[in-house]
Amino acid sequence: MEVTIHQIHRHNPDILSFELISENQIPLPAFQAGAHIDVHLGDGLIRQYSLANCSSEQHRYVIGVLKDPSSRGGSRYIHEQLKVGQRLIISEPRNLFALNPHLGHAILCAGGIGITPILAMAKELKRQNKSFQLFYFVKTRTSLAFLEELTELGNSVYIHIDDEPNTQCDLNHELRHHSAHQHLYVCGPNGFMDFVIQTAQKNAWLDSHIHKEHFNAPTIDTSNDGSFNIQILKTGQIIHVAPDQTAVKALEAAGICVPVSCEQGICGTCLVNVMSGEIDHRDLYLTEEEQAENKLFTPCCSRAKSKTLIIDL
Repeated sequence: MEVTIHQIHRHNPDILSFELISENQIPLPAFQAGAHIDVHLGDGLIRQYSLANCSSEQHRYVIGVLKDPSSRGGSRYIHEQLKVGQRLIISEPRNLFALNPHLGHAILCAGGIGITPILAMAKELKRQNKSFQLFYFVKTRTSLAFLEELTELGNSVYIHIDDEPNTQCDLNHELRHHSAHQHLYVCGPNGFMDFVIQTAQKNAWLDSHIHKEHFNAPTIDTSNDGSFNIQILKTGQIIHVAPDQTAVKALEAAGICVPVSCEQGICGTCLVNVMSGEIDHRDLYLTEEEQAENKLFTPCCSRAKSKTLIIDL
């Protein structure tokens, strides 16, 4: 669907937020806290951005975008090219990071740009008069984003700034005492998320009560990757995937288009069914149980342990 950039706000040198409205100012499709949208940037480039505003606001979507120095084109293009009044093609919101409707108390942990879905969660919980604590970790005060909106959330927000000793948060202490109805939500850089999750696990949090959303997949050692074949179920065509090639690129070179978005195994856009063969899962989208079933394959990043995968295309 098409939206218009209504406002652009600079939070710090590296983060911009964009307010998107419908062309005719009609209500946008509803969403729940934790949702994201696909933003189409031309030349087939699609990127996902979390919605940062409250789900009760149907007149707008707000996304926050960090300019990544190693950008593959998405964040750099958004920061340098997009202007107020410009139209964008976006998807309807999807949610892989939803709040548990039965939670008693939520602990929300955000690192850096991970504040975007966490902020939406905090706004929704406040709207519902549910208890929560939000811990926001940044390196410096100048890297803070959405500070005015965080201030409006009151005493439930705690800001940890790495280079300011008087702001330090002892997360181990905060996660030590918890009940069966508490849930933890974490979003941010991979190292930060690992730290939060490991701290929770050390304090006997159940994995089912720990919820996370990745923005980037961790680096995987590909030096020992080998080649494998993909067989197309409907035609019997066999496509060779080289050691330095993704399955998506091999399929594309053979004239077979598989929709992709994140290209990191995070969003699930490229999922295909596997009829035979053993998958080497490298995605963050499927649960451990789904990966163990060996039925779904993310060709943007995952590979094969067997010589051949037969996929339902």
